[in-house]
Amino acid sequence: MTVISDCFKTLAQTNTCALIPFITAGDPDLQTTAQALQVLDQSGANLIELGVPYSDPLADGPVIQSAATRALQNGTTLLSVLEMLSSVTPKIQAPIILFTYYNPILNRGIENFLKQIKSSGVAGLVVPDLPLEESATLLEPAAAMDIDVTLLVAPTSSPERIQAIARASQGFIYLVSVTGVTGVRSQIETRVSDLLKQIRNITDKPIGVGFGISQAQQARQIKDWGADAVIVGSAVVKRLAEGTPQQGLESVREFCHSLKQAIDS
Repeated sequence: MTVISDCFKTLAQTNTCALIPFITAGDPDLQTTAQALQVLDQSGANLIELGVPYSDPLADGPVIQSAATRALQNGTTLLSVLEMLSSVTPKIQAPIILFTYYNPILNRGIENFLKQIKSSGVAGLVVPDLPLEESATLLEPAAAMDIDVTLLVAPTSSPERIQAIARASQGFIYLVSVTGVTGVRSQIETRVSDLLKQIRNITDKPIGVGFGISQAQQARQIKDWGADAVIVGSAVVKRLAEGTPQQGLESVREFCHSLKQAIDS
């Protein structure tokens, strides 16, 4: 059993919904990222999604795009992110899920990339521009190294495609709550409830919902609709970027506590 699967199994025993916050590595700098990972781990995060900054982030909205741009301007690279993770992962309990586009993986070679992230303590991968039809080239070698590659289900996916993605996805299934890119939204589409039921009818794998969740009450709604995990990105990234690094860290701590309290109540 993988680290991520084991985490969800443990949470299921107490009927607990997982909190998965997202931050961008290197924004404002990698030292702050290392601190933020520990803050999130201490503030209720069950798993943490860490975005590798990329120059053409097709799935990311303006908040995360801006964070990635700042990180790249600061000289953040995949190797520097992995070096930072090597020192942090032994200090935290929450498994790290690396969010990266496919080009950096292809550039390094799949086997080499997987070995590098495994040695840094990464437990899972989300690759938003990897289509289902091409996913086996990454899924199979990753599974051999006990790294879960989680696939995304879009609101526009057909029932047949949802079934195929659910069958292939590792660790959990990532349900995108909106059509479009990541970002803070005032409302969560009610169709998410129907999609959760649809996916639940075809698989027993955990389901996480992300994109557009920015408030504690939205996180609670997603949990009440039956999600196994709530994924919160832009709202966390935005708070971390406000004020000084220490002010950002404190804001993230308070926000993470509020999200966890909402989905645990």
